[in-house]
Amino acid sequence: MAIFSSVFAVFMAGLVFFIRMKAAEKPTNAKKIILPPIFMSTGALMFLHPMFRVTMLECVEAVFVGALFSILLIKTSSFEVRGNKIYLQRSKAFAFIFVGLIVLRLALKTYLSRTIEYGELAGMFWILAFSMIVPWRVAMYASYRRLQREIKEKS
Repeated sequence: MAIFSSVFAVFMAGLVFFIRMKAAEKPTNAKKIILPPIFMSTGALMFLHPMFRVTMLECVEAVFVGALFSILLIKTSSFEVRGNKIYLQRSKAFAFIFVGLIVLRLALKTYLSRTIEYGELAGMFWILAFSMIVPWRVAMYASYRRLQREIKEKS
């Protein structure tokens, strides 16, 4: 089960990376920034099952690590204005950081799976991912809105 979930995580990471690179070719909008964390939030339903519940300490640890990782994503995400449209700017550092985060995630999962039950670990990694994505997307949205106001003021 652990091998399958790791392979699946790598596949999903590749898919996210591909989508992110393709997104830079089209103008962005508020929906494209806000919707991914909203869609991901449905994953919180996993905590209805006792197998996935985590202790308060595990939750705090996961939120803290996720928030730290989000800083890397925030630093490598920026927008550029072309004409009157806002585009997500490609960053070469993003690719390296993204791959590094995946490798680190797999290493942590392998190490922690020795002492933490599989369900709890899955819950912790969902919390970590959500805690990473929400601040990143909030920062992106704030940057997007600032650029939108600047475009509006110039017109």
